[in-house]
Amino acid sequence: MLRVGLEADAGNATPVTCRLIAHSFGSDDAPVNLYGTTKVLQPGEVATLEWQVSGAQGAPIADVGVIVTAADNATVYLDSLGWDGAPDVRLGRGAGGGTQWRRAWVKAVDHWPWWWESFRLSHDDGRGLLIQGTREWANYAVSVDLTPHMVTAAGLAARVQGLRRYYALLLRNDDTVTLVKVLDGDKELGRTRFQWQEEETHKLRLWVDGAHIRALVDDQVLFDLEDTDRPLLTGAIALVCEEGTVSADAVTVSPL
Repeated sequence: MLRVGLEADAGNATPVTCRLIAHSFGSDDAPVNLYGTTKVLQPGEVATLEWQVSGAQGAPIADVGVIVTAADNATVYLDSLGWDGAPDVRLGRGAGGGTQWRRAWVKAVDHWPWWWESFRLSHDDGRGLLIQGTREWANYAVSVDLTPHMVTAAGLAARVQGLRRYYALLLRNDDTVTLVKVLDGDKELGRTRFQWQEEETHKLRLWVDGAHIRALVDDQVLFDLEDTDRPLLTGAIALVCEEGTVSADAVTVSPL
């Protein structure tokens, strides 16, 4: 949620119309204007405008601002501008093509070609992550329809604070699923048998609320627990690829 605090100068002769705006990228990376909340401020009025930004279709938001319109010369003061709350977004290649959407991701995998699905990741040695989001993301659900190819482990991560700090739900090539916490090394929070085949698509979902973590595969709850030992309470999301290749079309992040 974008929140902007505004104040119209008491000396304004006429009301002032303020409208929130954001710039993103559309077909072939052409700039796109996204318009949000509109508010008419009377002279001396103070207001906070709120906007759940939408319409970017997975492309990054380049900037945000305020359009000010008045019949005569007027002054508006910007008291604050910020954003908070859980994201509500589908991340992946937009309908119009382009490559700017890829710049919103932090690439910590060896290979991410642009001509396949939105996400076809390969990592040669060890575990690689493709990350999006911020440290301020806290309580949310993240899901993906994931297709493992020849891979040691593949999955989905939440509360990512770096390459050595996150929770991950992983399909492993020994026909198991594990929920791991990476903090001062790997700690296995849960493991269960789960048979899967290469080239099969499975829906992975992580649900994080405070210290409570719920992990699902194909809509089946496999792990539901509280992490009471130095829990990771905020962080971004990531796709995980360990020594092999994995693919997906889109990642969805939503409020609980």
